[in-house]
Amino acid sequence: MSSMIDKTCITLFLLIFSLTLNSQSIDGAWETVMPNDDDLETQHVVIISDGFVSEAFFEKDSGKFMGTWGGSYEAKDGNFDCTYEFSTFDPQLVGTSQSLEFKLIDGKMHLEGKVWTRIDDGSPGVLNGAWLISGRMRDGKIQQRDTNRPRKTMKILSGTRFQWIAYNTETKEFMGTGGGTYTSENGKYVENIGFFSRDDSRVGASLSFDFKLEDGNWHHSGKSSKGSPIYEIWSPRKQ
Repeated sequence: MSSMIDKTCITLFLLIFSLTLNSQSIDGAWETVMPNDDDLETQHVVIISDGFVSEAFFEKDSGKFMGTWGGSYEAKDGNFDCTYEFSTFDPQLVGTSQSLEFKLIDGKMHLEGKVWTRIDDGSPGVLNGAWLISGRMRDGKIQQRDTNRPRKTMKILSGTRFQWIAYNTETKEFMGTGGGTYTSENGKYVENIGFFSRDDSRVGASLSFDFKLEDGNWHHSGKSSKGSPIYEIWSPRKQ
């Protein structure tokens, strides 16, 4: 009888633990800071949203870009299973999957041998999610873009953080990335650049755009970091 009670208690405990873990969403932005080889602090920021993940790391003080990786993921049963779509430190990872041990302990995420502190839970930004550029205005006309092709530009946002990444899943080529903090209020989307792989001197700049959501798509207009007028359409990632 005692053995049956013990087994029942263990089963009940595991069920409760599983339900508790599953109820704790990891969507949002997380960060950790670590020393690098030059005795400078490296800031790591990971954004998790809608089944997709990206991590960027850069010098905390200067914003000097150091690397990034990301793709799709699934977190279950204590494992974080990631399928890589881009990686600056090892392009051969693109298209492969890796299982990482994953835990949530006292509100902190344990992943990749690092302890991550939550920045936000996906709020308050109304644009949180993973998006692919699907159209651009050229000569007054919208030119559509196939989001299923290997060459992609993805923008992933939590409630306060953003990162865009240009890459090719077929050639495993990485073209560039940038990110930082953002706000989205009263039809204005403002980016504050925290890192930019193509030009570190852009770090610290702020860019303001108009935005609206139409039929689930994000219409984004204003001027680029080079001062050129832009009108882009971003669609939610479906795969």
